[in-house]
Amino acid sequence: MKDSASTSKTISLSAYGIKHDNFQYQLSPDELHDITLEKGMGKEASSGALAVNTGEFTGRSPKDRFIVKDAITEDKVWWGDINIPFDSEKFDRLYDKVIQYLNEKELFVRDSYACAEPDYKLNIRVINEYPWSNMFAYNMFLRPTEEELEDFEPEWTVVNAPGFKAVPEVDGTRQHNFAILNFTRKIALIGGTGYTGEIKKGIFSALNFILPVFKNTLPMHCSANVGEEGDTAIFFGLSGTGKTTLSTDPDRKLIGDDEHGWTAANTVFNFEGGCYAKVIDLSEENEPEIYGAIKRGAILENVIMDGNGVVDFANTSITQNTRVSYPIEHIENIQEPSIGKNVKNIFFLTADAFGVLPPISKLTPAQAAYHFISGYTAKVAGTEAGVVEPQPSFSACFGAPFMPLHPAKYAEMLSRKMKESGVDVWLINTGWTGGPYGVGTRMKLKYTRAMISAALRGDLGLYSYDRYHIHSVFGVAQPRECPGVPTEVLSPRATWNNDEAYYTTAFKLTNAFRENFKKFEAYASEEIRRGGPQRYAF
Repeated sequence: MKDSASTSKTISLSAYGIKHDNFQYQLSPDELHDITLEKGMGKEASSGALAVNTGEFTGRSPKDRFIVKDAITEDKVWWGDINIPFDSEKFDRLYDKVIQYLNEKELFVRDSYACAEPDYKLNIRVINEYPWSNMFAYNMFLRPTEEELEDFEPEWTVVNAPGFKAVPEVDGTRQHNFAILNFTRKIALIGGTGYTGEIKKGIFSALNFILPVFKNTLPMHCSANVGEEGDTAIFFGLSGTGKTTLSTDPDRKLIGDDEHGWTAANTVFNFEGGCYAKVIDLSEENEPEIYGAIKRGAILENVIMDGNGVVDFANTSITQNTRVSYPIEHIENIQEPSIGKNVKNIFFLTADAFGVLPPISKLTPAQAAYHFISGYTAKVAGTEAGVVEPQPSFSACFGAPFMPLHPAKYAEMLSRKMKESGVDVWLINTGWTGGPYGVGTRMKLKYTRAMISAALRGDLGLYSYDRYHIHSVFGVAQPRECPGVPTEVLSPRATWNNDEAYYTTAFKLTNAFRENFKKFEAYASEEIRRGGPQRYAF
């Protein structure tokens, strides 16, 4: 191996089957940045950030995510289209082929860990083919001190070979790319894709099994922050709904933007050491903290730059999923360590492209469980081939692609925690108002921020008829007034100016909710089933 100037520790990769010592260990972000430029694998943006192109894949590939079916997982994993079983012997053969491929490459190795709460720490070794993938691992996982490295023993290993292509009919994959978790060997094996999100989501998926099964802790696809009074807020939401944007608040300290655990002791801890934010249409005016985090040490993915390295954040010619990763320290206002207590508010974020959900509404415990299991957002026209009008998109627990257990298991844990801590739960529509996508407009960020701030301050008060209106279709309680928000904005029906069109569209969405929930009805109590929309069109 070759030592970095940052550590004197030497390691061997022979236990993984790697026979050479042509690898760089624990390089600094600056070193990896420079090596990427030297190899012609990236360019430097005017901000100083490293810009790379992830190649064929600019997002995750859920149909190519597998879990090895073995004695640990066989009776616990919710097998199906999300958790696709993989034969252990085929895994062993594929692993050996990947290692044979990597034996001919210069490699980049990093020791890091997940989970900011010491009692839950998971030591991780990441073996990368590309320098910028290793820099991503530096950004996204927690970084051991020099002292911690001396006694570091990896528990899980990520083997990341973007240039290796599987042969499906021989290797048992669907196509040439794959991301496979093996809980017996404690390996995340990733090949055929340069998209870095597969690295972080591999470990996230592993923790989504380990924590509830062995640690009595709820893993969550959410962001979180903490106020001056020590109150923690949790933001659940799928990609593009505003998790990172809304939790990055100048008046509250950021715990983390994507992955957390909620312990039996009622603490919330970040799994990660960085943020992985979407940058589509990013502006300094609307998201100054994220904009300011894009500097040397950050990695931009699949963006378009001009000849001077200036990024055009509105340009989606490569993908709509343009992203940036950066260490959490690039945000000034952070919670250190990344742990919060005293959970007071939970926000479910949805980008409703139908434009019928209220911009903010308060949920009962039953409604909260129903909406958590449903995990609703919407796809807008043009985001995927064949999508010509808004389409409902449901992802159980706001993170189904990463949840190895049945969604009811996570929902039960969340419901119990909500009752124990007495939290307020809010449904936030960051999507459209005044009509569906193509007719209405996207909810103004300043209004969404004002609504969330009012909820956090307690300005929206307890439920009463004077303060809240019960939505006639969805049954949720929408505030009649909110500081900083025009009254008419709070009523989605009022913004349409066409009651018939509004209710027709609202009933269409309730039908989609009910149809989606059928697969969970056998696992849900009558109380939870009644938490969904009770009115629907025949």
